[in-house]
Amino acid sequence: MTRATPVPDTVTIHVPFRLVKRGGRKEMQLPEGASTPRRPDDALVKALARAFRWKRMLESSEYATVAELAEREGIAPSYMTRVLRLTLLAPDIVEAILDGKQGPLVTLVRVMEPFPVEWNDQLPSLRNSRMT
Repeated sequence: MTRATPVPDTVTIHVPFRLVKRGGRKEMQLPEGASTPRRPDDALVKALARAFRWKRMLESSEYATVAELAEREGIAPSYMTRVLRLTLLAPDIVEAILDGKQGPLVTLVRVMEPFPVEWNDQLPSLRNSRMT
């Protein structure tokens, strides 16, 4: 098969953005109104994975207590307890996190804070968190 028009050797693409420094890192910031591709928050996804893995290990009686499992994992029991709380998040919030659609207000810092057990109250609580 042959092409009717030749393929150019060089292609130039114009993407409007500006570099912004945040916490010692540089980020590309798109102009307002530009759509951004949704990406899952890696830290949040990893924390969810750990939480459900640890929950499964505790439920299977592989470890009798959170303290025992925390010692095996080499972390503080209080940290493990906060991460395990993520298993109480509403299924739609967990799904949104895994799909990268949780929104900018739902961060690992926010979900590690205490939140309501009632699923209907969780998203408003995460949005109104005292963290900025």
